[in-house]
Amino acid sequence: MDNKEMIQKVRKDLDSLDDKLVQIMQERMALVDAIAEAKRAENMPTADESREEQIIKRVLDSAKDEYKGETVTFIRTILGLSKFRQRKLLFDNIEDPLLPPPREPAAKDITIAYQGLPGAWGEQAALNLFPLAERKNERTFDDVFAAVKKQEANYGIVPIENSRTGAIGETYDLLRKFGCYIVGQTQVRAAHCLMGMPGTKLSDIREVFSHPEGLHQCAAYLKKHNWDLTETRNTAVAASLTAEKGEKRYAAIGSKRAAELYGLEMIEGNITDDHSNNTRFIAIADKPEYNSSCNAVSITFRTSHRSGALCEVLFHFMAAINLSRIESRPMMGEKYCFLRILREISMMKLCSGDSDMRPLPAVILRSWVAIRVDRVKTV
Repeated sequence: MDNKEMIQKVRKDLDSLDDKLVQIMQERMALVDAIAEAKRAENMPTADESREEQIIKRVLDSAKDEYKGETVTFIRTILGLSKFRQRKLLFDNIEDPLLPPPREPAAKDITIAYQGLPGAWGEQAALNLFPLAERKNERTFDDVFAAVKKQEANYGIVPIENSRTGAIGETYDLLRKFGCYIVGQTQVRAAHCLMGMPGTKLSDIREVFSHPEGLHQCAAYLKKHNWDLTETRNTAVAASLTAEKGEKRYAAIGSKRAAELYGLEMIEGNITDDHSNNTRFIAIADKPEYNSSCNAVSITFRTSHRSGALCEVLFHFMAAINLSRIESRPMMGEKYCFLRILREISMMKLCSGDSDMRPLPAVILRSWVAIRVDRVKTV
């Protein structure tokens, strides 16, 4: 028998085993259904970690050493399917609304809070999303969230990720801290320019002001020059400070709009290292807003500190949902994860309050028991 014939024979044996596995799986799921009904009657959680560990320990005792790793993965997958089946049975027929009721978007006298001075990239994002609204500048991102929660502003605009430098961790943490809802998003292309007093030449410059992100995003350009670099709260503050100094020895990195607002002259345009560099800004509100046109979902969740906990959560997205980003953040000595998803989740109820999926008091528009999610419009 040559190798090709051997492969065909082994495949037939595998097919036979697969058929048996499917039959056994269906028998197991029938037992799981019975367990789910009993748990519903007793108001018990679907997950029982001690029971799962007992199962894993028992099957490992009978597994060959060379297959112990695969055995654990196999059993955890079966247990994950079993819990998913129980949750499906427990929650598919519930009558309680799965979504917190949305409010109508503000229609008039809209106030938008953003961080920085006029000319900041946050203001540009506000103009993208709310071109006719009154704009209210705040000193810090924390102040933006506070203004929204105190209803001093209808919406807040904050950056959440940059295509070059990645996630903006402070925003993730503030979403959780204040419990605001993401209700919109927009992309702003960060085409940084070098600006200074009218008539300033490159040879005149001794010190450059900008936000740390602005300096980082123009690092290759700045390495060509022997300038002192000074960080500011944002790029608009850098432009304002340069205008206030009023000397040609000072320059700023920021937007063209900032140069125009503060009477500065653009010395060099688009000095950003990556010309495709853009920042995603989100609009936040103190109440959820959503409708059928929403096209993005965000989820916060926390997992148990044990092997396989995160894999069990991600397992539910495997079939038909594309994850565009996953972010992990520290949480008082623990960690929580933040997922952003760009596909609609319609029928999937992902958890039932078990220890692996505890709710967090932050963010979000759509609730499935212990998971909270955002659904947002994109501009």
